[in-house]
Amino acid sequence: MKWGLRLFAIAYLTLLVAWPVALVVRNTFSSGFGVVAQTLSSPQVTSALRLTAIVAGIAVVINLVFGVGISLLLVRYRFPGRRILSLLVDLPMSVSPVVVGLALTLVYAKDAALGGALFHAGYRIIFATPGMVLATVFVSLPLMIRELVPVVQEIGDDQEQAANSLGASGWQAFWRITLPGIKWAVVYGVVLSLARSLGEFGAVKVVSGNVSQLTQTATLAVEETYQNFDQQTAYTVALLLTLATVISIIVVSILRPKETAK
Repeated sequence: MKWGLRLFAIAYLTLLVAWPVALVVRNTFSSGFGVVAQTLSSPQVTSALRLTAIVAGIAVVINLVFGVGISLLLVRYRFPGRRILSLLVDLPMSVSPVVVGLALTLVYAKDAALGGALFHAGYRIIFATPGMVLATVFVSLPLMIRELVPVVQEIGDDQEQAANSLGASGWQAFWRITLPGIKWAVVYGVVLSLARSLGEFGAVKVVSGNVSQLTQTATLAVEETYQNFDQQTAYTVALLLTLATVISIIVVSILRPKETAK
């Protein structure tokens, strides 16, 4: 039974993960490293990668701040509407990203009430970077919160209450007690949020307009180049996105045992 489950798990991971990724790697370098380097230097690719890094970076920072805050709010406090807030946190996980993009467009488009007011004030949301950041945050924030909530529940607040009774302020208790206790949950939440942000497609496509070298992220570039039979570019960008995610997870997995062993 044990070996059967192992073989099943290995076959599952091979067919859905290892084999497809291996094919992407093989097709990326099938024409040589020179072609890959030339592909990476094209304006479309460099612009898409730069925009992806900007959107993902901003989204991760926002997810970090609000994820920690909402997690502490859900665990440490009881207030009317708490269960509703918890359900809303999970909403992006059950709604199609395309629906998320459409909903954001209805609210922040320049012909909408709020979007129009922002547009006339000089802030363009839809078909611009802010709208892409909003869409990315919407779909990736639950990963941060659901990584933090169980850990915050596990550590409890006894040490914080003891620190407060000794005269520590709320911020001192947070920085010296709460944050060290949840630091690895925060790290994993950041990694998961980053991976989700780098790979977001549906919501970003709706709110961005997918204009090459202006509002086209790496995932959108993969789709467009593949459909235009520029498969070398599609494979190269897809491999870069995969490597960025895999390297982040590997680094965290290597560092964590060293930290816990101290």
